[in-house]
Amino acid sequence: MKKTIFRTALVAMALVPAGAAIAVPTMYEKEVARGEEARIIQSPIGGIQNSKWYDYRINVNESRKELASDLRRASDIEDQRDAYSEYATELSHERGKYVKYMAKRGYRVPQVYLEAL
Repeated sequence: MKKTIFRTALVAMALVPAGAAIAVPTMYEKEVARGEEARIIQSPIGGIQNSKWYDYRINVNESRKELASDLRRASDIEDQRDAYSEYATELSHERGKYVKYMAKRGYRVPQVYLEAL
C-alpha cells in the first residue's frame, strides 16, 4: 500500500513541469479591498489641505492598521474575509464622506475620460 502511494506521488511530481507555479485562488473580498485601495485619494481635492483632508488621511491609515491587526488575529479563512470586507467598506465610506464634504464646498474630484479615436 505504501509503495503504491509513493509511486503515485512520484508519477504526479514527474508530470508537473519544473518551476510550474500552482495557481492559488484569491478571495473575492481581497480583490475588492485592493480595488478600493487603488481608489484612495492621494492629494487633496482642489489642493486644499483642510481638516477634512487630514481626517481622511488619518482614517485611511487607521483602516490599514486595523486590517493588519485583524489579519494577524484571523484564525480561519472566514476571519480573513471579514477583515478584507470591513477594510474595503471603511475605505469606501471614508472616501465618500470626504468627496461629499468637498462637493458641498464646490470642489469636485478631477476625472479624466479617454476616448477611442
